[in-house]
Amino acid sequence: MKKFSIKKDQIREIFKSFNSLNVLIIGDVMIDSYLWGKVNRISPEAPVPIVTVSKKERRLGGAANVALNIQALGANPILCSVIGVDIEGQAFLDLLKSQKLSQKGILKSRDRITTVKTRIIGNHAQLLRVDDEVEEEIIPSETQQLITLISYILTHDKIDVIIFEDYNKGLITSKLISKVVELAKSKGIPTCVDPKKKNFNAYKGVSLFKPNLKELREGVKLDVNADNIKELQRAVSSYRVKQKIDTVLVTLAEKGVITNSRKVKEHISAHIRSIADVSGAGDTVISVAALCRAIECKDVLTAALANLSGGLVCEEIGVVPIDKSRLFEEALKLDFVK
Repeated sequence: MKKFSIKKDQIREIFKSFNSLNVLIIGDVMIDSYLWGKVNRISPEAPVPIVTVSKKERRLGGAANVALNIQALGANPILCSVIGVDIEGQAFLDLLKSQKLSQKGILKSRDRITTVKTRIIGNHAQLLRVDDEVEEEIIPSETQQLITLISYILTHDKIDVIIFEDYNKGLITSKLISKVVELAKSKGIPTCVDPKKKNFNAYKGVSLFKPNLKELREGVKLDVNADNIKELQRAVSSYRVKQKIDTVLVTLAEKGVITNSRKVKEHISAHIRSIADVSGAGDTVISVAALCRAIECKDVLTAALANLSGGLVCEEIGVVPIDKSRLFEEALKLDFVK
């Protein structure tokens, strides 16, 4: 890494400044449902383990997990999404209420079901996941409703940064992306993206674009290798310029992250962790990166803090938001913090 240093007091100020930020999160929401139990025998009906359930749990998932991360970091999240008019939809609203999260950006659709991902965990290991969902795009009238709602929020609330959290469940359309990016630019609000394959190339002109390596390979249709950082940076630079994106942040799992902007091209190594579950790590990374972007942190610091946060949540089983105090303590130990 090129010469870069920051004082501990500056890190303290950054974490403190998160508390004053308002974040608009646009994306697919879902319920993460968990069945926890023990496995002591194999089923006589099929060669599968029998899980004796000891605990059931429902958590906010998808873009709603980004909202939980933003909240855990001290900022105020406003979630914009669509749910179904069903029992699960009501359960989702109840979960929002219990977490003291606003419902004002949530639309209800009679044409969709509320997405539920059920994870079955036996002896502290995930054995199976069952997804109940609709992946078709929302209908044009719902896209327009969402654009109108987002426009209203951007006009009436002080929004410091917008996050697109795309899970390929149909909420985010190319029309929605272009309209929101246009609105954000007119108001000087940075836009940050956690993309998926379908809309990968629709995010032209955004401030920060955060794919993982698999998404980058599929989106750019290049067989880039994480072991060859120079080749990877060249491919990312070319894509960034073509898409008119300010900064691209690529997560490389155990190989850390790279950040790529006009002025900065850096690789930050991963920290050695005891990985329990990678679920939700991308949600945490985009949350930290977006807050850093909102307060105009340097690209290297943004990448380092985001990288650190992703590793920390991987130590927990299930999808959990970041622990701000732990992230702060770990941030103070980074090599360039003096």
